[in-house]
Amino acid sequence: MNMTATALTDIALTTLDGRPTTLAELADGAALVVNVASRCGLTPQYTALEQLAKDYGERGLTVIGVHCAGFPPSQDPDAVAAAVARLEISHPVVVDAELEIWRLYGNVGWPARYLFNEHGMLFERHFGEGAYDETERAIQELLGMEEPLVETIRPEDAPGALLEAQSEDVPGPYSGAYRAGGVWAVLDGHGTVTTNGREIAVSGPGCYELVSHPRSTEGTLALELGQSVVCHAVCFTPGLA
Repeated sequence: MNMTATALTDIALTTLDGRPTTLAELADGAALVVNVASRCGLTPQYTALEQLAKDYGERGLTVIGVHCAGFPPSQDPDAVAAAVARLEISHPVVVDAELEIWRLYGNVGWPARYLFNEHGMLFERHFGEGAYDETERAIQELLGMEEPLVETIRPEDAPGALLEAQSEDVPGPYSGAYRAGGVWAVLDGHGTVTTNGREIAVSGPGCYELVSHPRSTEGTLALELGQSVVCHAVCFTPGLA
């Protein structure tokens, strides 16, 4: 895996309110840059990132979300802004419409976390969900701190949690067998979908949770789309082993 860049970039980006900016401009001291998008991992990772932003924001760390759209519904900046507002995200989120940041840092998937020091040089990186304790320890090392870690909200994010590999994401609507801790659908439109007999309201583009299990579980998904609802993909998240 080759990293093509190891420093904060001045590639032109756009904030959700349309203001031009760069990662280097947004960073005020150390920075944790995360590629995010409206797909299966969005809601869980935002929860953990917002925790880090609130706990370390006044201690010299800037958390920056870089929105690299994975599916058509998440390519609309208005849809991204609506998701950020719905999730009550306080840290800055910028749109990487052309995936320039993605390519620059040799990204391989959603999400990825890049921690930069106060000089804008790469200090630590992590690909994939989980291991937020490792990222937090790296943040504390960078900031010259040694304190108890932030208490995790999700059991899957707890230090030492053993996760079981989930089923592969499936393009388009899907019904059938799976193994996962959770099942999500990337939907667009307005109406309803029915999952295993449960009706879910769809109020616009975004990632909707269809099924949640306390641990990794073998299951069967029965997904029915209502009129005016489009399913771009069904995605699976790992669960506790």
